[in-house]
Amino acid sequence: MNFPTRFESSYALADLPWFEMKDGRLRRDPAFGPAIDVHTHLALSFIRKDTVDLRSAPRPAEHYLPLDAELDLDVYANRNFTDESLGSMKRDLGLGGVFGLSGPRDTHTAPNLVSEMSELGVIASVLLPIEFPTISRNAEAFLDVAGDHDVLVGFGSVHPFESGYRQRLERQKAAGARGVKIHPAVQMLPPDHPKALAVYRACGDLDLPVFWHCGPVDIEGRWGRYCSQVKHYWKAVRECPDTTFVLGHSGALQMDMAIELINTYPNVYAEIASQGVSNIRRLVTETPIERMMFGTDWPFYHQGAGLAKILIATEGEPTKRSMVMHENAIGLLGLDAAALGVTA
Repeated sequence: MNFPTRFESSYALADLPWFEMKDGRLRRDPAFGPAIDVHTHLALSFIRKDTVDLRSAPRPAEHYLPLDAELDLDVYANRNFTDESLGSMKRDLGLGGVFGLSGPRDTHTAPNLVSEMSELGVIASVLLPIEFPTISRNAEAFLDVAGDHDVLVGFGSVHPFESGYRQRLERQKAAGARGVKIHPAVQMLPPDHPKALAVYRACGDLDLPVFWHCGPVDIEGRWGRYCSQVKHYWKAVRECPDTTFVLGHSGALQMDMAIELINTYPNVYAEIASQGVSNIRRLVTETPIERMMFGTDWPFYHQGAGLAKILIATEGEPTKRSMVMHENAIGLLGLDAAALGVTA
């Protein structure tokens, strides 16, 4: 069956058979299976700690791609931004994260994420922090708030230039971290830098998978774009065979090279956030299905958009759908399926 991929707004996803609008909110029929979103963020803070109360819900979540914006599910997700919405996002992330200025990030909190999850049949979401040396403690903040919610899974993070990173990783694992987030573009360090390799080896020793932002997205700065070129990821995978790596965004705009990397090394997983429907179909058919996972990059995008993509791409393939939507994440992260309500 052919489904539309272009919509006048995210609300119009209700035209698809898996969704409906109820009380002004987009909802998904849970009969189509549970989902685990392995790629979400809460508001990040730098220099000034806790610029947003991650436990509050001052108003409903404001996604960086507004819900009333036109939505094309078959392009890389950031192609849906207008110049205005893109500029607003960059100001909110940059000035807001450093100076604590009020904006959409005020709503990027645990209660708002959990509320959206409950409406869409997302049974767990992984919180991915990003760190700079000495000026941030986002991992600790995310792990702390994740402890309030059974459906949130905390990850750790360190910057490879940070002294004492091994001890910090050990503390993060003890606090419940199921993996470690590294973002070469934001942290401004190529993933094959010697200091980064040392962090990956420590993660392997601690049995913590490394979740990378992987691939250029064409809206980052020049140096960030250089750092995230997929060609820079091969050395780390090759030289750290005991570490499991997740390619966030499946290589983004360099997906072809990412597919080659995934198919070459068994310690590499794919995560599909931001890819379009056609590319997700390619990933489902061209990479090992047992190493592919669902993610949305909330709060940049509503979780419904990511769910619509994977549901369209796996229509008629229930086994693959189940593996990508939740089974693979449960296995990789060692989650308690019964506690999440997943039955065999």
